[in-house]
Amino acid sequence: MLSANDLRKGTTFVYDNDVYEIIDFQHVKPGKGAAFVRAKIRSVMSGGSKDVTFNPNDKFEEARIETKEMQYLYSDGALYYFMDPESYEQFALEGDVASDAMKYIRESDTAIMKFYQGKAFSVQAQNFVELEVTQTEPGVRGDTASNTTKPATVETGAAINVPLFVNIGDKIKIDTRTGDYLSRV
Repeated sequence: MLSANDLRKGTTFVYDNDVYEIIDFQHVKPGKGAAFVRAKIRSVMSGGSKDVTFNPNDKFEEARIETKEMQYLYSDGALYYFMDPESYEQFALEGDVASDAMKYIRESDTAIMKFYQGKAFSVQAQNFVELEVTQTEPGVRGDTASNTTKPATVETGAAINVPLFVNIGDKIKIDTRTGDYLSRV
């Protein structure tokens, strides 16, 4: 059991018959009255977030979140299919759950899936991926006075801002957490 004083950013716990993750928290000790914990929490199943206030004596059940590396197989338009490389078990996720991560995942790439009680609720791309640029405007020669960028589209369809020297066909390294260009490969 967790008390409200044990809550930290990233902690998962059961509250109101749902599993929540702490996005942000603050221990408040007013001049008069009892201390309390103010937190912003996000439902790991639905994705909705809300602000709540807890008494420091409140107790919560800790939620055990399982994380696995899965291989992305294909999409049929509505669902994305993943496979556990150890057991060969396949999982299907709805588009709204996986859509953000799918901007950086190609077929046969590895993704990180999170499960609660056997139900998948989140997909994340690897932190760094290497993708090929499929569309971008040519850079203007001599336009290097400042750190300028141009839009580019990579093979998965994601739009990334890249430096002017990047051309169509170049492989680039991308930080998927921020969507930023890192380097040419």
